[in-house]
Amino acid sequence: MKCIRIALLAGLLLLGCGTAQEAHSYRQIDAETAIEWMERETNYVLLDVRTQQEYDDGHIPGAICIPNETIKDEKPDALPDKEQMIFVYCRSGNRSKQAAGKLAALGYTNVVEFGGIIDWPGEVTR
Repeated sequence: MKCIRIALLAGLLLLGCGTAQEAHSYRQIDAETAIEWMERETNYVLLDVRTQQEYDDGHIPGAICIPNETIKDEKPDALPDKEQMIFVYCRSGNRSKQAAGKLAALGYTNVVEFGGIIDWPGEVTR
């Protein structure tokens, strides 16, 4: 009986932890899947979180630039809709994961991180 109580308590604790993590989560997909999703979605933002210089050197067409380092405690003005789908990328995938986590923590509910432009099979513009 004591083992059952311990197991139930542990299960409840784990459930509580999972719920807290879900509140600040984002989806992670690969570049090919991102292309498929972008082809079927109509209202999304494509977000490049590299520096302005990196963005100017080449970016995915249609992307806006909000450097990861500038995403802090307040929602970025360029992202007014917290429910809109936001596809996030950087150079290699590190900063995009950081930015996606920060956006999720700010209350954005539809954040999709797909790695870096170095793995992007589509067009890149300058």
